[in-house]
Amino acid sequence: MLSETDVGPYLRREIVFDSEPTMSVPATVLIPHDTSLAGVEPGASGWPAVLAVHGHGPGRTEICEPEPGGNFAHQLAVAGFVVLAPDLRGFGERAESTWNATDWCDLNWVSATLFGVSPLTQNLWDLRCALDVLGGLREVDADRVGACGFSYGATCALFLAAVDQRVRAAVVSGYFSSVASSHRIPSNLCGSQVLPGMLGRIEHGDLGALIMPRPLFVESCQDDVLFPASAAADEVAHLHQLGMDLEHRVHPGDHHWVGDGVVEFFARTLNRTR
Repeated sequence: MLSETDVGPYLRREIVFDSEPTMSVPATVLIPHDTSLAGVEPGASGWPAVLAVHGHGPGRTEICEPEPGGNFAHQLAVAGFVVLAPDLRGFGERAESTWNATDWCDLNWVSATLFGVSPLTQNLWDLRCALDVLGGLREVDADRVGACGFSYGATCALFLAAVDQRVRAAVVSGYFSSVASSHRIPSNLCGSQVLPGMLGRIEHGDLGALIMPRPLFVESCQDDVLFPASAAADEVAHLHQLGMDLEHRVHPGDHHWVGDGVVEFFARTLNRTR
């Protein structure tokens, strides 16, 4: 732990953990003083917790600060959840500068491809290590951990929940739709969001099916041209036919975080009797 500050509704800890021998991950941990605000009851071995994943932007600070907006890590901590928010590779404290203002994540994808690795899978590995850290906190019940992300963070949250059973419930905001619809938009998907050969082979609904029977919450915006709400509705309908516990909320406006119902979703799903 680098520092700990009492900021009112929670303790804010700045930490660094290693995901590889030569790779460190800076992260923020928010420990609420009151876990009852959203009906969140502490378990015998700790409290429910959420891994919060930022989108394509300045990094974890955007979701941890108390200023209104897409600060869902702050919102969840105020509601009574322990939250861990790491910086993804190329963002926040892990950002790299480029000579012509090109997105670092795209340059990283080119370099990674030359070496036969995938930035998305590298970030998913870091997030799986983050689950190790979060579940190991003395305040946390490791059997009641969720994942939440917006935009690129939602990409990571969806893939992470699909591959790691420790994610008991997931919130995917501003991403869930379809690869077939979103890849048509110029400058939409950065290099960190794709896997080689996924077009026509892996759809968002396929990833959702891998999460079953664990619950999923999807948030779309009606005018989001990057990740169309209509495509999301089609994928959601298919998952409902499969019997998935899935809530889909569509809001006015373009690509942005809303968050209505997210606290209630996690309070319901992470308080289930094991």
